[in-house]
Amino acid sequence: MIKLYAGGSPNVVKIYLALEEMELPYEAISVDIFAGHQFSDEFKRLNPAAKIPVIVDEDGPGGKPITLFESGAILLYLADKTGRFLSKDAAIRAHTIEWMMVQMTGIGPMFGQYVHFMRFAPKGNEYSLDRYRTQMHRFLAVIEGRLAQAPYLGGDDYSIADIATWPWARLAPALAGAEAATQYPKLAAWAAKIGEHPAAKRALAAVDEIRTKATPFDKAPAETLDRVFGRGAHAAA
Repeated sequence: MIKLYAGGSPNVVKIYLALEEMELPYEAISVDIFAGHQFSDEFKRLNPAAKIPVIVDEDGPGGKPITLFESGAILLYLADKTGRFLSKDAAIRAHTIEWMMVQMTGIGPMFGQYVHFMRFAPKGNEYSLDRYRTQMHRFLAVIEGRLAQAPYLGGDDYSIADIATWPWARLAPALAGAEAATQYPKLAAWAAKIGEHPAAKRALAAVDEIRTKATPFDKAPAETLDRVFGRGAHAAA
């Protein structure tokens, strides 16, 4: 059994999707971000960076438990554990990891910063908002170009590169506007196709369920928000 320490963010959706696609039994444990649960000593023993997702696999290598954080590392581990969604062919494997890293180092950070300045930051951050909106569109265009060359990000087959990217890219209409579907048609079709996977539907249903256990952003204590966002008394000197 795998324990998944989870919330509702796209980085967590990746792991829900992987576990469902790989048909691995798991238990989801809510980590209430806007209640500050990630800062508890208990959770920081699992991930000193105080971030979700985290997994604890009781049946890890050699039958021993293993704890892993960072979504990309978790996806690589699960793919190797099951032998699924990551080719054994060295070249295909390398390109799959390459495109997963585009998500890890580009799409996730840029989209995340755009969401922060669009949704959470006070007014008067137009430069930041414009910068991350532009970066978001740049990466949407990169994915669009890749999907014009191959049906999936890693090549011919669905892989952990797609599993990593879909939870973010499927939000393109919400973040970039309804015109995103016509601006990035290959991406829209790819996202819709993955969204029809039974595993994707189960993953999103599980995310919806765990969100019901979480503190809404607008109900979070001001001190907790400051700590989550690194501002106020929690800003670096």
